[in-house]
Amino acid sequence: MKPYESPLNTRYASREMLELFGPDKKFSTWRRLWLALARAERELGLPVTREQLDEMAAHLDDIDYERAADWERKLRHDVMAHIRAWGEQCPAAAPIIHLGATSCYVGDNTDILILRDALTLIAARLRAVMARLARFAGEYKALPTLGYTHFQPAQMVTVGKRAALWLHDLLLDLDEVEHRLASLKLLGSKGTTGTQASFKELFGGDEDQVRRLEERIAAEMGFDGVYPVSGQTYPRKVDAYVLHTLSGIAQSAAKFAADVRLLSHLKEVEEPFESGQVGSSAMPYKRNPMRCERISSLARVVMGFVPVAEHTAAGQWFERTLDDSAGKRVSVPEAFLAADAILNLYASVAGGLTVHPGMIARHIREELPFMASENILMRAVKAGGDRQELHEKIRLHALEAGRRVKDEGKPNDLLERIAADPAFGLGRDELDALTEPSLYIGCCVSQVEAFLRDCVWPRLETGDMAETAEPRV
Repeated sequence: MKPYESPLNTRYASREMLELFGPDKKFSTWRRLWLALARAERELGLPVTREQLDEMAAHLDDIDYERAADWERKLRHDVMAHIRAWGEQCPAAAPIIHLGATSCYVGDNTDILILRDALTLIAARLRAVMARLARFAGEYKALPTLGYTHFQPAQMVTVGKRAALWLHDLLLDLDEVEHRLASLKLLGSKGTTGTQASFKELFGGDEDQVRRLEERIAAEMGFDGVYPVSGQTYPRKVDAYVLHTLSGIAQSAAKFAADVRLLSHLKEVEEPFESGQVGSSAMPYKRNPMRCERISSLARVVMGFVPVAEHTAAGQWFERTLDDSAGKRVSVPEAFLAADAILNLYASVAGGLTVHPGMIARHIREELPFMASENILMRAVKAGGDRQELHEKIRLHALEAGRRVKDEGKPNDLLERIAADPAFGLGRDELDALTEPSLYIGCCVSQVEAFLRDCVWPRLETGDMAETAEPRV
């Protein structure tokens, strides 16, 4: 029997994100950190030879996983197992590998490096989604549609303005991702309880050399600094902050997906549907919004991991405990894999949204006469009518028209009723002019144009946009 495999691996996440959290990335990064440590120690005067560095550099990626597994079965310690396995490949360097360090030197610094790469990929995915939504918003900035509050018809908006709301959520998410990237630091070489005692001993009590060691390691790994104080690990609040950031993306995507699912029910806007796609095994006519439903489902997964990181950060005793390990190994990679899948689905939907103007216009016709009643009243008053009398008449006409729509399933005939009422003195042509949808969209067009011009496109033009991976299933 085949063992269980996470569907995030087999169905949802992209190859790029899977590789970031895969064993090759992890263990080759361990070796690069060990090499950076040894190189910095040599530069600062410790007895590390050029031959040892060259030997380590020659074996950064040829990891013998079977040998490491053999050692781990004996030692019950993954870091020591990989030190032994690499030492067998680098016999000259074996005595100085991991010199002065503790397990978290490679474990936690690697986690930070992977967080940086994964957040960078998430930022690129976000920009790709935003670019597609921005084009959609620009294209439909002036197409009137019913706006809803409480999912009840309210004032008019435009299709593009609604897309701008989705886009604004993602812009806030991009702000958060970039903030996390900018504030991320390396753990450095802190030692067993964060005191750097072992390194101070190696350098004969010279604390300046200890500081320089961290600076060199951080620079080699592409960081401008390290966390200034720590226990054995980097602060576990970092993981909580990052998962909150991914949760924010999931929240935005879930909002978008729910809106599209509702619009699909209204038959106004639909997600892409391929010519050979099957919507239902029992009902061939159905076009279920499956991609948006999957976004909704995966969003719950991402948001559900946040408490794991919160409890881990809250539950660290003194300088460290190991009860962070299992939850962290599950929650952080899985949250990134799910967020990656969400953004690829989001890009797929945003890039292929189908708008049905005829159905949108039909819904407008059903509701706009009610929304236009104030304008109709004002026009009739200007023509010499009595405001209070006309208000009562239009109220009664509206109630009867609403009853006819709801109880009899017939079209809204409010305009016909007003045209036939001599108290208003308005003909049907004049009433039709008063119910032109574009009169009721307020500043939607200029809002969308300004938002795209001033807030969105500048952010996309200055950042890398990864090609989104097509959803795998």
